[in-house]
Amino acid sequence: MKSSIDHLPPLKRRELVHVLEVLHEEFEDALKGGSADFKKRGRILKIILFGSYARGGWVDEPHTKKGYRSDFDILIVVNDKRRTVFDRYWQRAAIRFMHDEEFKTPVNFIVHSLRDVNTLLEQGRYFFVDLRRDGIVLYELDQEPLATPSLLRPEDAYRFAREYFEDRLTHAENFRQLSEMAFRSSMLKEAALLLHQSIEQAYATLLLVLTNYSPAAHNIKHLRSLAESQSQQLAEAWPRDEKRFVAWFNILNEAYVKSRYSKHSKSAGKRLSGCKGGPQI
Repeated sequence: MKSSIDHLPPLKRRELVHVLEVLHEEFEDALKGGSADFKKRGRILKIILFGSYARGGWVDEPHTKKGYRSDFDILIVVNDKRRTVFDRYWQRAAIRFMHDEEFKTPVNFIVHSLRDVNTLLEQGRYFFVDLRRDGIVLYELDQEPLATPSLLRPEDAYRFAREYFEDRLTHAENFRQLSEMAFRSSMLKEAALLLHQSIEQAYATLLLVLTNYSPAAHNIKHLRSLAESQSQQLAEAWPRDEKRFVAWFNILNEAYVKSRYSKHSKSAGKRLSGCKGGPQI
């Protein structure tokens, strides 16, 4: 795998150095106080940059009409699957990336164990095959290479893609219809939650069809980033150049949690229902 980021502007290289610092700091803090042996032995084995910044096709135009800025896409490889639990080990890092003003470039990351990554490579999952080919190693504890990837036969790749498309897109459409029914019945919290699920399934469909991989995540901002790295045309679905579009997307992104647990989520549903020219439930 490649290890140089010299093709990136100096500002981007400095940002990536800070990204590594935050990931290590927050992971080490999450391990503190743990009595279990697996916590004491927790290790980040590799941190790999993939996507547009690794391939060289990133976009950084926040002040243009479209207002689009590519994300840093990061794969974190750890030595135990139990350390991939997002809420326990990685939530604080994600929060810092969202709210620390030092990060001008959005940061999205996925976490897998080394065993999982090697298994997915051996299965020929082309998301990871492409990542291994194009990714740039930003950090590694040792120089142990990732597994040599297998290649899916074209007929198997087509079969998997078709199965994903027929299954997941059906879920997306069903959730959308249920969201409309909830909206017409003035069940706004439920409508927001179901619309979130519809969008989540739609992004997952695209990722699975194009890459044979979609992370187990309910954060549609993260899914949107991964999907847009496959097709930048998707950025037009949620324009960044107007605050109202950004606000509507953020409301839906938070709906998975807030629609179930927050007493304020009903007012958020009303805000969505009053959006003229925005997403239609």
